[in-house]
Amino acid sequence: MNARCAIEQMIEEGTANGELLFADGYDDCIIGVNDARTCVIYDQQGIIKKLMADGMDFIDAREYFDFNIGGAYVGPHTPIYCDADLAG
Repeated sequence: MNARCAIEQMIEEGTANGELLFADGYDDCIIGVNDARTCVIYDQQGIIKKLMADGMDFIDAREYFDFNIGGAYVGPHTPIYCDADLAG
């Protein structure tokens, strides 16, 4: 079971907020749900690596991530993006 399926199961069971939002196409970059269970947490480096695998160089991928993904606010349940390498 992938992370998104596990989170959706948590929603069905009532152990996670049904208002969670997902970044389309980046399910394999999910690293968890925050403690309050109100936001999905993604590995931003994983997303940047996916963008690079799709043909962008690092600078373009970082800029695209910052402007279109990480910088997008879509309400109180906007996903959180963290650097998993720094999070330990």
